[in-house]
Amino acid sequence: MATLQASSYLSSSCTSATSSSSSRRRPITAKINIPKIRTSKISIPMLISDHEQLITSNPMEELVLSPSRLLSDTNNIVDDLLVIEKLYAIKEAVADRVEMHRNIGEQRSQWNSMLLTSINGITLAAATMAGIAASSSSGDPVLGLKMSSTMMYLAATGMLTIINTIQPSQLAEEQRNATRLFQDLYNQIETTLSIGHPSAIDVKEAMDKVLAIDKAYPLPLLGVMLEKFPSSVEPSVWWPQQRRRQLKSHVNDNWNGKLEEEMKEIMGVLGRKDQEEYISLGEKALKLNKFLAMSGPLLTGLAAIGSMFIESSTASHGYNWAAMLGIVGGALASVVNTIEHGGQVGMVFEMYRSNAGFFQYTQDSIESNLSETEMDRRENGEVFEMKVALKLGRSLSDLRNLAASSLSKGEEIDEFASKLF
Repeated sequence: MATLQASSYLSSSCTSATSSSSSRRRPITAKINIPKIRTSKISIPMLISDHEQLITSNPMEELVLSPSRLLSDTNNIVDDLLVIEKLYAIKEAVADRVEMHRNIGEQRSQWNSMLLTSINGITLAAATMAGIAASSSSGDPVLGLKMSSTMMYLAATGMLTIINTIQPSQLAEEQRNATRLFQDLYNQIETTLSIGHPSAIDVKEAMDKVLAIDKAYPLPLLGVMLEKFPSSVEPSVWWPQQRRRQLKSHVNDNWNGKLEEEMKEIMGVLGRKDQEEYISLGEKALKLNKFLAMSGPLLTGLAAIGSMFIESSTASHGYNWAAMLGIVGGALASVVNTIEHGGQVGMVFEMYRSNAGFFQYTQDSIESNLSETEMDRRENGEVFEMKVALKLGRSLSDLRNLAASSLSKGEEIDEFASKLF
């Protein structure tokens, strides 16, 4: 019995010792709550088409089985990145041109107002001196007034010759047009980059457009300045020659016979009405500008001659023609100068010429699409129709009604295609 109690006691002691030992060896765990970091998705342009994925479901098998395809896909990625880099370089150059043309346009607009005020001030001061000299008694003061009046008239004649040759208001309008066109090109490049999959053809077209606008609206004055008094009015051309478009990856089935007929009628109305009207207005503005440009220096030159031969009131006998020429010539020269440069006749002529060019560009765009026999090389029909409607300031239904009216009446239609100008 004692033996059983001792054995029981030893067994219970071992059990308790084991349990206490195991409780002491039990690991202590702690739970640390780490805040979740919310990540945003990064949108990367898809440089590889769906059927040319570089990473497949089993990339090791792809690397082992077709290393030539891996090399080809890598080259495609490099080429696409190079095209994107080139487009970004052109985009930066276009943005710089926008800023240059905007600043120079403002500068040349200031030239116009500054020279107008200065020349009118000189001319009126010379006319005033001529009048004082004619009404004064003979002597040295009269000689001084005559000489001062003559010198001021000669200075006004030289300044008028320069300002009438360069036409600052027309120069400012040219730079405003260039700013608008470069800004439009900048937006086109941004759209191409946003859509994705740019090609080398997009780079070539962007480069050609930049050079075409540079040629149409040059920045320098010497050597390459546009002719301000051409023999005939021609629409301004700021776009490169239309090239054949690349094939689309999808079938372009938006074109149909009705849409083609509609575009042909719109092109006809633009040529018969809008473009012809603005060329006619440009010719009238050109004739007026030529007349004013010749009249101003001629009047100041005659006034300078008259002021040289002014006689004092005591020395003159009868009609003092020199005094009248010196005074009236200067007054008329100020009026002519104000009409020409204050009214910015040169700017009006350039505006008409540019508008005629806009209609010519729209016609060329329509003709370029219609002349393409392969539908996959044309622009999307619905998108192109919407573009033409927006350019002309019309809704789609309004554009279709105009085409239907022109188709039914032929050349007798009196309505202009554009509602913007």
